[in-house]
Amino acid sequence: MKEHVTIVGCLHIAFGLMGALGGTIVLVLITGGGLMSGDPDAIMITGIVGPAIASVLFAFSIPAIIGGIALLKHAAWARYLVLVLGCINLPAVPFGTILGIYTIWVLSRPETVALFARTSPTRPATS
Repeated sequence: MKEHVTIVGCLHIAFGLMGALGGTIVLVLITGGGLMSGDPDAIMITGIVGPAIASVLFAFSIPAIIGGIALLKHAAWARYLVLVLGCINLPAVPFGTILGIYTIWVLSRPETVALFARTSPTRPATS
């Protein structure tokens, strides 16, 4: 399952980078389009809409990148983060659905749970 965990981590990094790139493109094109028009109303509207859409895209992309990198390092918390991201991706037909199903399948397998249990630091017993 270690190979599948690596694939899931890389896929989430790739999807996160694509989302961040999309956010950057949206920000530049929408805001820039309003500025190029020279119309004060268009500048005001695109100055709000462009950053708002880009912020949403960044809000989903940054956790995917961080989670993917941490998953490659077998951080125990990354398994939970990426599982949540996999569930969030399910409605994004078709690629998000495929990524979400594969993520949930890989990260919920008993072998994967055992892999992350072995690599996480041991916690001292509380009394």
